[in-house]
Amino acid sequence: MSHFKIPVEEYTTPNPFTAKEDTLIDELSLLMKKNNIRHVPVVRKETVVGIISDRDIKVAVNLSSREKIQVRAADIMTVEPITVGAGTPLDEVAFEMSKNKIGSVIVNDENDEFLGIFTVTDALNALIEIVRTKDEDE
Repeated sequence: MSHFKIPVEEYTTPNPFTAKEDTLIDELSLLMKKNNIRHVPVVRKETVVGIISDRDIKVAVNLSSREKIQVRAADIMTVEPITVGAGTPLDEVAFEMSKNKIGSVIVNDENDEFLGIFTVTDALNALIEIVRTKDEDE
């Protein structure tokens, strides 16, 4: 098997931090800062209904305190984020992210249930590991 046919699941962050649709902006900001993350899937029960990036938060945190308490995750999230299957080859996922200029995708298992998130950081970690393994093989 070619290194580039590695399934995205191998580099996916499983069970990432998530938020609910009614999560307040300040709570989202704190969650991201505290856990050093830049993307938060928004879930309704077990289903991902959106995603929020650190850029979404940066825009919203400039609101007044009065305005902030009225804005929830559902108001700023990207709805219907791009999803991929766990077995999708890494290069295909990276290409989709690049083509769509996005920093993350939602990864679903073979039953189409939420498995985790694959981010640009995960892609860079995969690249580092693949290149280093190739160098060791030569």
